[in-house]
Amino acid sequence: MTSSITTPATHSSPIPHTGSAAAHGTDSSGPETSGPGTSGPAWDGPGWDDLLTTALLGTERRAVPARPRPGQDAAGVLLDAAALRTVRRRAALLPAPARARPGAAPRDDRPALPEAARRRLALLLADRAAPGGGGRRGGAPDLTELLPQWLATANGHGYRVPEALLPALLEAARARSDLRPAALALGGPRALWLARLNPQWKYALRGGTASGFPGAAAPARSPEDEGRVWQEGLFAERVAVLAAVRRRDPDAGRELLASTWAKEPAEDRLMLLDSLRAELSAGDETFLEQALSDRSRNVRATAAELLTALPGSALTARMAERARACVALDRTADGGARVVVEAPHECDSGMQRDGVVAKPPAARGERSWWLSQLVEAAPLAIWCERLGVGGAAEAVALPVADGWQPDLHAAWCRAAARQGDAEWSRALLGPATSPPAPANSSWLDPARLLSALPPAERAGWVAEFVAAHGLSEAFRLLGVCSVPWAEPLGAAVVDALDAARRAGGYPWSFSGVMGLAERCLDPAQADRLAALTTVPEGPADGAAAGAAGYWVEAFQRLIGTLRLRAAMSAELAGQEADAVVTGP
Repeated sequence: MTSSITTPATHSSPIPHTGSAAAHGTDSSGPETSGPGTSGPAWDGPGWDDLLTTALLGTERRAVPARPRPGQDAAGVLLDAAALRTVRRRAALLPAPARARPGAAPRDDRPALPEAARRRLALLLADRAAPGGGGRRGGAPDLTELLPQWLATANGHGYRVPEALLPALLEAARARSDLRPAALALGGPRALWLARLNPQWKYALRGGTASGFPGAAAPARSPEDEGRVWQEGLFAERVAVLAAVRRRDPDAGRELLASTWAKEPAEDRLMLLDSLRAELSAGDETFLEQALSDRSRNVRATAAELLTALPGSALTARMAERARACVALDRTADGGARVVVEAPHECDSGMQRDGVVAKPPAARGERSWWLSQLVEAAPLAIWCERLGVGGAAEAVALPVADGWQPDLHAAWCRAAARQGDAEWSRALLGPATSPPAPANSSWLDPARLLSALPPAERAGWVAEFVAAHGLSEAFRLLGVCSVPWAEPLGAAVVDALDAARRAGGYPWSFSGVMGLAERCLDPAQADRLAALTTVPEGPADGAAAGAAGYWVEAFQRLIGTLRLRAAMSAELAGQEADAVVTGP
């Protein structure tokens, strides 16, 4: 059975190829950016804030900031001015007679959204912009929390956003920075064109188009045009050019960056240097070594981090030599072995140039702070030879003398995550059925280590952890698992929620996990959850009966969200969706 999808009525026009005015991105409930008393471009009428203030105070107490027609009373003047301003706001129109007409909007040849998906996006954006929107209403799904997933799926299909929805999409991304990469990818070149016409959307010009989603790449340019944009363009355009050149020819991209490096501001140097992370190779080492002497500490730290990701770089060799001097194997009298540590006694200029921060955080000793940084930056491959063991598990199992185990294992933990070393991550994680690490055991931080494991193995480990220990300790672990949660993780979460329900707990004790489940649980689990919405028959005390009712409500909300996610995926795939949930 197929149900209809209802969306609010809108009246707006696509972005023309030859625009006649600058674009305005606010909705009818948001703040105004122009008009009397503001710093925005001048226009020929009162600002929204002035109209709103007059309406609140009453026309008897405040003059209407608009010119009346002959015989028109004050209330009519106010209503006419508000109607005119509302139409202009919905059309993203900011009249500016003194401005030059903007050039033509660029072409975007990506396929348009299927009609059902277009209506869904309009509904998601309207819910965010509505007065009191952006929150859950009763048992209905929270549509604003589904927007990031909708955008990611739409970008995966390579769609472009309808022009009429571009203003609302840019405004949503202005309010939520986590939406910006996906929103700009879906908006494509027309989103950047429109953002240049509204100062409130300048974030789009800073952020560029390197979002990692299909369709986010900058339009192809000739080498001459790339050189001109690199020298004269906006920062976002320069980032896009650098990324394009880097993808095509890593060495040419690095040389392009080097050509203006000395003239770049520190903040720009930091962001441009980070662009070398993609396609990083041994050919970048000389440039990065020079960046270790940069006057900006953040630039130096980023250069050091990139160099530690290059196996065989001179920096990793220097760090390995320093770390070896601090950690060794000691044979005990009874024939056993233990790790002994002699932390650095100073942080010399060479260490600081290589990215070691001299001043420790509060409540942290200097020597342990320096040791941790050296071990973290050293290749993990050196430790089996240094400690005389055959693998990571044997190294981790060795006792560490004089209380240095937390510092040493914490550094190994960070090194395993940074270097993506699955063997060391497994060794440091240990079995999922082991007791959870104490809160102060940073050297056994499972969430950090799980990031180095393949997605399926990661989900399996967390599923075993949830089955053994429940959900109380699992929130951070669930957050690093790929979406949707692979089996058996989804089943383990549902089983744990059911166990908590049967134990007489309350669903708000697991609100964080329930929120993750709405976004991450496979929609196929909806039918299984439906079986948990039946209140068991039989006598029960008041508290147990009340808790059961709350669980039913929580599960019904989760089921509704999962089915809505399934409908959204079907719409984006151009399929008919059964039992589509339209939201509130």
